Amino acid sequence: MAQTFATICMRFFLCFPLSLTLLLIFSGDSFAFAQAAMADGRVVDPSGAAVIHAKVTLMNSEDHVPISTVTSDSGSYHFQSITPALYSLTVEADGFARYQQTEINITRGRPEILDVRLQMESASQSVTVRVDELSLQQIPTVGKTETKLEDMPISVQIIGRDLMSAQGDVELKDAIRNSSGVVQGGSDGFGFGDRFQIRGLEARIYNDGFSDGDERNGIPHSLNGVERVEVLEGPGSSLFGSGPPGGTIDVVHFVPSPLLSYGGTFQSGSFGLFSGNGYITGPTIVHNLNYQLDGLAQHEDGFRSLGSADYELRPVLSWASRKNLFSFVADARELRATPDPAGLIYLNGQPITSVSREAKYSTPFSVGDQSLARVTLSDVWQARSNLTVTNRFSYMYRNLWILRNGDGGTVTGMVFSGRQLRKQHDLLSDFDYEAEPVWIFRTGRIRHTLLTGFEAQHQSVTANRATADLNNITNIFAPVVPETSTDGLVFLQDAKHSGFLDDLSANYFGLYATDQIDVTQRLKVRIGGRQDWWDTRLAPQVFVPGRILSGNALIEPPNVYTRDDSPFSWNAGAVYRILPGVSPFFGVARSNLVNFNSEATQNGVQAPESGLQYEAGVKVSALDNHLMFTAAGFDVKRNNVFTLVGDVPVFNDQKTQGGEANLQLLLGRRWNITANATGQHASLTDNPSNPAATGKRPVGVPQHIFNLWTTYDLKFAGIRGFRIGGGVTNRDRMYGDLLNTKFIPSFTTADAVLSYAVPRWNATFGVRNLADTRYFVAANGAGGFVGDARSVFGSLRWTFGSRHE
Repeated sequence: MAQTFATICMRFFLCFPLSLTLLLIFSGDSFAFAQAAMADGRVVDPSGAAVIHAKVTLMNSEDHVPISTVTSDSGSYHFQSITPALYSLTVEADGFARYQQTEINITRGRPEILDVRLQMESASQSVTVRVDELSLQQIPTVGKTETKLEDMPISVQIIGRDLMSAQGDVELKDAIRNSSGVVQGGSDGFGFGDRFQIRGLEARIYNDGFSDGDERNGIPHSLNGVERVEVLEGPGSSLFGSGPPGGTIDVVHFVPSPLLSYGGTFQSGSFGLFSGNGYITGPTIVHNLNYQLDGLAQHEDGFRSLGSADYELRPVLSWASRKNLFSFVADARELRATPDPAGLIYLNGQPITSVSREAKYSTPFSVGDQSLARVTLSDVWQARSNLTVTNRFSYMYRNLWILRNGDGGTVTGMVFSGRQLRKQHDLLSDFDYEAEPVWIFRTGRIRHTLLTGFEAQHQSVTANRATADLNNITNIFAPVVPETSTDGLVFLQDAKHSGFLDDLSANYFGLYATDQIDVTQRLKVRIGGRQDWWDTRLAPQVFVPGRILSGNALIEPPNVYTRDDSPFSWNAGAVYRILPGVSPFFGVARSNLVNFNSEATQNGVQAPESGLQYEAGVKVSALDNHLMFTAAGFDVKRNNVFTLVGDVPVFNDQKTQGGEANLQLLLGRRWNITANATGQHASLTDNPSNPAATGKRPVGVPQHIFNLWTTYDLKFAGIRGFRIGGGVTNRDRMYGDLLNTKFIPSFTTADAVLSYAVPRWNATFGVRNLADTRYFVAANGAGGFVGDARSVFGSLRWTFGSRHE
């Protein structure tokens, strides 16, 4: 790596004073962090002992809609994203008298502390009964208007920490299967960064509302300090600016708690997996100043010797005053990975079958390493009872070093030829400032929650790439990779060897507004629009023979190639509650995505992508909130879509039609089922680079996806705390080229988990890919990226306090 982890951390923390100064300039009167109100507490019995798994319910006195949770192993509970209002509090647990408290005024700023001491109803009854509940009353932060899922005319899925922990997930790519329509890998999934598609279309990953940038050559994400993952399916440009039409994946982290809580998890498993994380949160000696520290150290030798490592440190401070909540977040990561573009190479149209899954065709000393540092300053100011002003600032620095094979090659007889090795070093900086006043007002009897906003973002990338030719693999049926180091390799930059030394920079400005309108108690309307101004610039630093802009025009210094665009994104939709818990919805949205990264600018600065989606569906919550079901049909068109096909940039038009469904069902108090399914038909509607591809399926898009996960709580020999779980994933074939001549086959895999929990402790043993199925995650140009063989893992988790891990 060009810079050590310590250097990154030093740069990271030195920029804090500058960040603070900028926020002071922009926020004026005071700081603000966009966050809803919070409530914390602890439930104990008459002796002061914790009451675990008690059901805690808050009821909004205005709309009489309940939200519920259960107490942790320490008796603590936490409501994070709730609307400021008057509430009543109810606590129920078997063996205790029902507790109720009314007229509780919960406001933004300092969390409301609501401790409860229950009285015994009968001394002989057990108090360790678990109560779970599902609800459309959850408030996703991705909506930005503090609107409940039930009232949003769009599809949003929330993947909670409890589910991720039950499955033994350690990375975002493990957890994301719990949302419908999401595919890991897709096209050009080389194994060193997260690569997801939603509804067959590109997605974008956000970190607490700030973009992590393009997924190509992107960032792998752990679950360090993550409370939940929110998935907004469909265009999000009217809220987030430049974004793909597939959707938005927001990784939401825990916030500091005024109650002391700490814990950690250690996991070990097959392929040399060792993962340990720990956290501590609580109050400081300064009144209303709370802290949180999350850390992660993870190493894995990897299946097929695709080693990886992840070292992270994430300190957080939050301070609350009467009208303000200020937050400082630091995020430092050292990430290491081993790319594998070739995987198992294609033979007769699909990955070669006559070799072991561990056969290698990629360079064994490949690397996909990066250091990342991010500082976030954010704050919420309750200016008036009906006005909240949000100011947020983020600075991210990435140092990315890639040494990987080109995504191509030719098989002739027994020989794999045309192999290349690419080395690339990118330095990326990203400044992002957002100001978002949220107004609550009425026009007659109609209630409005109006989000208004301004965003200014500056990105800069220095990208340096060169490519070397490699010797052939002479026998694909007994492959031996000839290269053992870079010694003797000649890296070039010309028409046959992808290369450049470019300075890329971009300025993005946006003005936007979204109005969540409560027309009646049943009818909700949502309308939003965003005007963006994008200035993108490419400044080549060296001349690369054969690098063509268009026609016979070459890309060469000292020329600077620029583009100015001013796209308008919008969305409109409505949801109507026809019966209690049954709400059909309809929406339409226009998205715009800037085609600006070191891959898309190989042939100059390109026009943005645009997309248009129509969506209709229904949201159902029934059986006393023990059933939550959502279903939607969608029709999406997108134009000027950037795709890498064998490392060659291609721009085309696409269309996707389909439907999806998500189910969460609690049967009794012990059996929990989570399932999702997607069926879709995607096609290329125009492909100028190769008209014969028109009508074919886009690269990396399956026609159907199905996921199921279920758990059951049971007892052995009268001992409670045991839980068994299992799941199934099924995915259709995906193509690796525009003419659909290469594909990775469909597959089905199954996982199983057994866990045992007592207060503060949890032990888990699991098996992934039970049947040891041979399957592929991504359809690349050269071959299929191989999924892991059967593996086992064991984890031990210890917690104290209100935070659930």
